[in-house]
Amino acid sequence: MNLVHKLVLGTVQLGLEYGINNSLGKPSHEQSLHILEYAFEKGIRIFDTAHAYGNAEEILGEFLQNHRFDESIQIITKLQPNVISESDNTEKVYEIISANLKESLARLKREYVDGYLLHTPEYVRDKNVIDALCKIKESGLVKNIGVSIYEESDALYAAELGVIDYIQGPYNIFDQRLEKSGFFELAKKNGKTVFARSAFLQGLFFMDGEKIPLHLENVKPHLKVFDAIIAKYNISRQQAALLFSLHNKNIDHVVFGVDTIEQLKNNIDITGQAIDPRCIEELRKAFVNIEKNIIFPSLWKKEKIS
Repeated sequence: MNLVHKLVLGTVQLGLEYGINNSLGKPSHEQSLHILEYAFEKGIRIFDTAHAYGNAEEILGEFLQNHRFDESIQIITKLQPNVISESDNTEKVYEIISANLKESLARLKREYVDGYLLHTPEYVRDKNVIDALCKIKESGLVKNIGVSIYEESDALYAAELGVIDYIQGPYNIFDQRLEKSGFFELAKKNGKTVFARSAFLQGLFFMDGEKIPLHLENVKPHLKVFDAIIAKYNISRQQAALLFSLHNKNIDHVVFGVDTIEQLKNNIDITGQAIDPRCIEELRKAFVNIEKNIIFPSLWKKEKIS
């Protein structure tokens, strides 16, 4: 069974230098367009971007111009982080969100987006923000509204919020918090569309031991256990990481990013490959309560390398 239909191509790597294991930097403009075109040719129809991803929206907009009559392509983008303050009233909040969205639409060269997410998770608890999103959805500029989360508490809150359509959150072999919290079942019960990101933990899964920085030394024992498990099933880290997320029946889509066309080809090839259910079960049981400084990339930059 090919699971390419579950893939969503993320574009942060096309707009910013991104990923702990990225030694090549940001792809060129031409390479980025090639990546988008190849993804489309191979059946990927959902693309994830954000106001905060450098010039990713502009690049995606150029790609969309070449496919402007193809309604099968779906675009998800996100509100600029930290643009709303507690003192902003209802009208001000609506103006800020509406202006941000229109800027994104102009860059994307689109009249609407299929998904518009809050990039600041705590905004999902702000009534003014949610009311503004609902009003914008009613206008037709957005088909689905949602939130990109990091913590289980925000995910569970969003899953209970009737107006929310899309919830995006981290999920990978080392970070199974959303599954253990019961979020996936709750989201399904309440009709939410779930997007899992960070299948490769920003490339940390692929790092050689000697290249791992000192402040992430504690990941090395986990990677050794990971390697021992997948060796028994004769699969690579890349296969295990992507198929682990893709084969979770409660996840609708897996968001992933690439730096090169070769990485994209490899990931698409993997969607048609099988994985032994016993391997998934072993991986699920082997990694419980992994240290937060490993599974939260936002904490990596705060640790000084001595």
